[in-house]
Parts: sequence; structure tokens; C-alpha cells
Amino acid sequence: MKRAKTSKAWMREHVNDFFVKQARKEGYRSRSAYKLMEIAERDRLLKPGMVVVDLGAAPGGWSQVASEKVGRKGRVIALDLLEMAALPGVFFIQGDFREAEVLAELEICLGDCPVDLVISDMSPNISGINMSDQARSIYLAELALEFSVERLNSGGSFLVKVFQGSGFEQFLLAMRATFKQVLTRKPEASRGRSSEMYLLGLGKREKKLLILDV
Repeated sequence: MKRAKTSKAWMREHVNDFFVKQARKEGYRSRSAYKLMEIAERDRLLKPGMVVVDLGAAPGGWSQVASEKVGRKGRVIALDLLEMAALPGVFFIQGDFREAEVLAELEICLGDCPVDLVISDMSPNISGINMSDQARSIYLAELALEFSVERLNSGGSFLVKVFQGSGFEQFLLAMRATFKQVLTRKPEASRGRSSEMYLLGLGKREKKLLILDV
């Protein structure tokens, strides 16, 4: 009974949510589109001609925003475990980012194309067990960071959703080791009670080559 009441309360909040109404009015697939809009505008994140990889893309709100900003000369490659209806200017791959064959498909799609920006709004299916949910969330963020290290241009950027809790500080340190600047962002469209936040890494550092004396 308690769960039913909670679900009804969430539904009432969702239906009355300003960003939900705005998304319907302006044709965006999710309220989360406004999270990316705010961050992108504040930090000048999206520019015409950029190549963007959108991880955890469904239902497509972030891909819509990215595609609009990069224009016809840019590219947006989106990936998600769930289905996503086609979007103009967006190439979609359906699959689990944790699986090697799906990652290989993404690599084939990119080819030698340099990546300017990786955006990740990935989140695990919530079980209600905080410790387990947090561990899985950090794991997805780590995979996205690993991909960014390998595929981003030198100087490229990475935006990722994280939740404050166990493993957050260690992940933040890994971000700081990878990017010249790491910023925290809590856009207005993020619900106040949520522990979600976004880390923005700007200016990917060049890989250091290890030279051994032989």
C-alpha cells in the first residue's frame, strides 16, 4: 500500500513538473534535455561541427539538444540498452555499454573520427538498496570515463551524471587526473531532493608516454 501511495505522489509531481510541461510544449523527449541545455550554455559545451557521443541516450532528450547545437556538419552517436526512436542527425546503437561487443560496434561506427565531447546520463535500474545502486552507478561512470580517456581529443570534454555517496570522491580524483579542469554542476532541472549531480571535465590531458631505459 505504501509503495502505491508513493507511486501516485511521484506521478502527481511528474505531471505538474514545470520541465515536463516545457518538454512537451517544445517537443523534447524528456525533461533532462533542460539539464544539458543549462550546462551547455553556461560552459559553452556544444558548438557547430562537433562530434558527440551520448551514452545512456534513451529516450533521446540529450541527443536532441546535442544534434541541434552541432548542426549538419557535426555528428551525434547515441547508445542505450533501451530502444530509442530515430532522431534527425543522430546515429543510434542499441546495446549494453558494459558489453565488449557493443563497445566494439561503437568503435567501428566512430572509425578514426576524433571525438570532441562525451556526455553520459547513464543510470542503473534502481533496486532501492542504496549501497548496491551507488556501486553500479559509479561503475557506469567509470566505464564512461575509461571510454573518454581512449576516444576524446586532447582538450576534449566529458559530462557525466554521478550520485554522491560511496566511491564518489575516488571517481572525482580520477576525473581530476584526466582533465585540466573539473567542475560540479547541479542544473535547475535536477530535482532538489535527488543526490544526482554532474561532473564536467574540460580539457582532456594528453597521455604521458612512459619511456624506459634499455
